[in-house]
Amino acid sequence: MKLSKGAAITLLIAGLLVIDQIIKVAVKLNMAIGDSIFVFGQEWFQICFTENSGFAFGMQFGGDIGKIILTLFRLVLIGLIIYFIKKRLLRDREVSTGVLVGVSLVLVGAIGNVIDCLFYGRLFSESTWFDVATFLPEDGGYAPLLMGKVVDMFYFPIIDTTLPEWVPFKGGERFIFFRAIFNFADACISVGAVYLLLFQRRNLFKYFEHR
Repeated sequence: MKLSKGAAITLLIAGLLVIDQIIKVAVKLNMAIGDSIFVFGQEWFQICFTENSGFAFGMQFGGDIGKIILTLFRLVLIGLIIYFIKKRLLRDREVSTGVLVGVSLVLVGAIGNVIDCLFYGRLFSESTWFDVATFLPEDGGYAPLLMGKVVDMFYFPIIDTTLPEWVPFKGGERFIFFRAIFNFADACISVGAVYLLLFQRRNLFKYFEHR
């Protein structure tokens, strides 16, 4: 039985969201903040647990009020992307599968991180440098709705060295590339956006030009 394009995209989105949440919950329930695991014994690929209250890759945005505004903005954006996929992309036979997949990846990333913000504060106890979180704690979660923290874990310090003394201003200091710690949802957003810009730009622009 052949799946329709809409069913296939729905399964793709649902499957990636499940992967994102499985990874986050596994990290949340088994690691304390700052814990690191060397994947395949390699220092350049680590599972390093941290949480952030802001945007992707640990950036911050205006404290608690900024977080609420950001979460609400994400919800609006998610609604617009769902509308765009359902009412436009899936109904247009000329739209390329690549555009549809790229936009869907961005949607997965947005939904994945919003789930953390909306529900994790109610579902889990607080993760600390010394304590691993528990699920559905008796005394309630660590934060109200909309105020949960986003779980991050992927860390790729591909270069970790000390700069030579002759380097201006930074000589002798530690240099790490790539410092960002991110999650599967962040990766979906990045991959989807880069894929659209590099490989589907013409198809995407053609679609808007004809509207």
